[in-house]
Order: sequence, then C-alpha cells, then structure tokens
Amino acid sequence: MSNFIVGLSGGIGSGKTTVSDLFQRSGISVVDADIIARNVVKKGSDALTLIVNHFGQEYLTQESELDRAKLRTRIFSNESDKTWLNNLLHPLIRQQIIAALKQAPSEYCLLVAPLLLENQLEKLVDRVLIVDVNEATQIQRTLLRDSSNESEIQAIINSQISRKLRLQAADDIINNDNVSFDELAESVAKLHQKYLKMSQNVNK
Repeated sequence: MSNFIVGLSGGIGSGKTTVSDLFQRSGISVVDADIIARNVVKKGSDALTLIVNHFGQEYLTQESELDRAKLRTRIFSNESDKTWLNNLLHPLIRQQIIAALKQAPSEYCLLVAPLLLENQLEKLVDRVLIVDVNEATQIQRTLLRDSSNESEIQAIINSQISRKLRLQAADDIINNDNVSFDELAESVAKLHQKYLKMSQNVNK
C-alpha cells in the first residue's frame, strides 16, 4: 500500500487525464474517482436501480445503462435533485476510493478527482496537485472533446470551485496553458522525483 497519496485535480478541460497518464507512465498507481463513480452506477447496480426509481425509466439508455448526459442536464438545473443524487452516490464512491487507495502498490499513488475539493476528498490525501488553465482554455478544449455546448460547459465551470480557491488549496500547481507536451512532461517528471523523495521520508 502507498502511504503517500497525491490528490490531482483541476477544472473541466484542464488536462488532468494527460497529466495522470504521464505519472502512470512512470509506474505510479492512479485511482480515478470518475471511473469509480461510473462503476458505482453500472448496469445492474443497486445505485442505478435507486436512481431509476427516483428519476424514472427515461434516464436509462436502450442498453439499460444510465443516460449520464440526460441526468447531468437535469441535476444542473435542479438543486434538490442534485442533492439527492450526491447523498446517494458520494458515500459509495468514497468507500470504493479508500479501498482502491489501500491496494495501490506504487511508492506513492495519485487520486484523480475533478471534484477533489468540492467533495472534501483532499482529506484523504497528503498533497494537492492542481492542473491550472484559464477559463477560455477550459471552454475551448471541452468544446473540442465533448458534445456539450458552451452554455452547458459554462454551467459546469460555475458549479465547480472557483479557480482562485482551487489555487489557494494547492500544494503544487502545473500550468497547462500554452505549454507543449514536452514542457508538460518535464513538469510532471520534476514532481514525480519530488513525490518519490517525500514518500520515502513517509515510509521510513
């Protein structure tokens, strides 16, 4: 088990996946909160049954899986629905995150969570790493990646913690605005060495 955990976060479209992939290439275990969140509501799960009972059959796809886009649109426009869903899912997700962190074999491990700070998951980590870009970059990258429109992306940005508060909570920051892939990889490599030393001190 890794005794040293780095929480990696950043706003939508900041490049968290690219950064976590670079750490993974160095042999670091990555626990992805988004993947765990998807597994919690997978086809046939108890959580999915409860969601369908609450919201209705129309929130299932033809394959009997959760229609995530449709549900996301609904909860962004309805605070009570969002609260209900969070109260159901957050304890389940947190439980599985803790189990996965305990099983991570590398010298330190990475917890990747877009809502690390919003969901108070920073309490599970020793250090917070933020991937930072400006809002215009977030919108531009997400438009290229997703089928969302600009107003939906803006709503997601508004629902997340502000850039200012995110940076205030950071122990380390990677700037991913107007940098090349090689420059990004260099930033990750430096932090990797730093975290290895920190984890060795913890594990002594």
